[in-house]
Amino acid sequence: MDCYVEAGATHALPVLRREIMTYLRRHGDPGGDFDAAELLIGEAVGNAVRHTSGPVWVSLLWRDRLPALTVHDLGPGFDSAALMDMARPLDPDTVELDAVVESGRGLMIMRELAPTLASRARTGDGMVLSMSLPVTRAPSMSHDPPMRRAGALPLPEEALPEGGFGKDSFLRALVVQLAHTIEIHHGQDAADAAVAQVGTDVGGRMLDEFRLAEAVAGRMTPEEVGRCYVRLKHAIDGGFRVVEATVERIVLVNDRCPFGEVVQQAPSLCRMTSSVFGGIAARNSEEGATVLLEERIALGDAGCRVVVELNIPRERADPAAHYYATPLG
Repeated sequence: MDCYVEAGATHALPVLRREIMTYLRRHGDPGGDFDAAELLIGEAVGNAVRHTSGPVWVSLLWRDRLPALTVHDLGPGFDSAALMDMARPLDPDTVELDAVVESGRGLMIMRELAPTLASRARTGDGMVLSMSLPVTRAPSMSHDPPMRRAGALPLPEEALPEGGFGKDSFLRALVVQLAHTIEIHHGQDAADAAVAQVGTDVGGRMLDEFRLAEAVAGRMTPEEVGRCYVRLKHAIDGGFRVVEATVERIVLVNDRCPFGEVVQQAPSLCRMTSSVFGGIAARNSEEGATVLLEERIALGDAGCRVVVELNIPRERADPAAHYYATPLG
């Protein structure tokens, strides 16, 4: 992270300080001493801008355990060692940041708070002040699982003639493998819940697109809901079609899963269809809706059969079906 400050541009200091602190908080451990880091940044850059007549170059590198801040003043420089000797000790627990920066006495605070602090004269005019900041990167748990060969996607035959795998096969493999991995490590219920949330969110976007494309306003009819289902499934290479659409229910059949036969490795992906269909139905019903996955390619059936019951209160919902409540408001 590099920043250039024009000579005497003290008005730029608060903005620069906020930008650096935003970066540190984004990547740093929440337990780090961010108050001290902000004080150090403000004083180091403030001294360079206020006490030299040239521009200032600020660099932040985070290659080691602690981030390293370097301030190059490109003017005639100032005697940082002398200022440190002259500075009166201040209490870092009670000092106000802006007051320290304005006082010109903050180099003592820098010496007390910075894990490392050094200054040197540039070959030409100016000084270089370098310090580390008391912040570490957020800890991250390491995962190094063994590679699974059996059943892993994408399939070898999906490789492109010119080499490598295309975006479609890669994204399909990514979705299937993620669902499969969640199921292995956290169980079927966790995988179902994760896929259901994704389906609900994506289904809302698909519903918005359908309304815009078809100029549909207000509550949709069962026929319009059915067309919405087919439209979105065909767009991702599914083979759904509506065989019944009444005020009571919508029934669809499918002869082609967008994930292909590999969906059998992650049957929890069927919850994607359920939550997309159920969420759209519930948004267009006076009461809730249920989705029953009667037949599923993921479980070895020749095709899928999905029954969406409309205007079903929760107490009347089939225990084997997934219930979706009509949103309030």
